Amino acid sequence: MATWDDVRRIALGLPETSEHPSYQGAPAWKVRDRAFVWERPLRRADLDALGAAAPDGPVLGVRVPDLGAKEALLADDPGVYFTIPHFDGYPVVLVRLDRIGPEELTELVVEAWQDRAPKRLAAAYRAGQQV
Repeated sequence: MATWDDVRRIALGLPETSEHPSYQGAPAWKVRDRAFVWERPLRRADLDALGAAAPDGPVLGVRVPDLGAKEALLADDPGVYFTIPHFDGYPVVLVRLDRIGPEELTELVVEAWQDRAPKRLAAAYRAGQQV
């Protein structure tokens, strides 16, 4: 299953991506200062809201294109994807990193990057151009 090294390798392999500390020093990956994936430790309120369903492994926050995409991921594989009240109405899913495979992780990270990257940069990437 995926690791933080996988997240870092995939994210930093995308154009104009940088890694910055966020949320008490946890890593976040940004494209032109717009976060698209980040480590999201669960806080006390999150643990209380999730109860017994709270994961005990690493959690990745991922920006998705819209609420429809979020709902689709949550419905598709609730063993991997989940959310918390903090993200209600916001296009973000949380991922149990130790339950997602590298191929699916790559697809998720690249899609998040494309959603947050400037349109021309994302279009150039999709076209396979050097950026």
